[in-house]
Amino acid sequence: MTSKTTFLMFAAALMLAAPVAQAEEMKIGYIDIQKAIQGTSAGKKAKSDLEKEFNAKNSEFQKRQADFKKMGEDLEKKKLALSDEARAKKAQELQGEFMKLQKDMGESQLGMQKKEAEALKPIVEKLEKAIDKVAKDGGYTMILEKGQQSVVWAKKDLDLTDTVVKEFEKTTK
Repeated sequence: MTSKTTFLMFAAALMLAAPVAQAEEMKIGYIDIQKAIQGTSAGKKAKSDLEKEFNAKNSEFQKRQADFKKMGEDLEKKKLALSDEARAKKAQELQGEFMKLQKDMGESQLGMQKKEAEALKPIVEKLEKAIDKVAKDGGYTMILEKGQQSVVWAKKDLDLTDTVVKEFEKTTK
């Protein structure tokens, strides 16, 4: 072997070993934010409050849908007795009611999404602080969010969700 070949083999071995040494120094964990939110007392309360409001709105819309259905059935029963003009007018009224119901349901859904975001914002901010503390105390290089697009697979012992929830609960007492 020539000295040039020996040098190239040595350099290649060093280059292959360097990333392995660096990777061992990194400490990575992940957290499931949704699970963490649902695991906190504040998250459970926010979820409960939102569900109560959602159920109340849902009951209201179910009643309105039942009323709409009854109006449609009444029109169907009376259609032979009504003139073409009266039947068209009733059908138009029914269509207007349907459009209003759909609009109100859409607005309600957007309103609920906004309320959910507002309720979760302070929880997420506190979770970020808890994540920061867990990361610093644990000497983590990186903490990833376990979501549909980020962590596809990881060892269970890298999951810091429960640790972060415990840290969150310490700061809220």
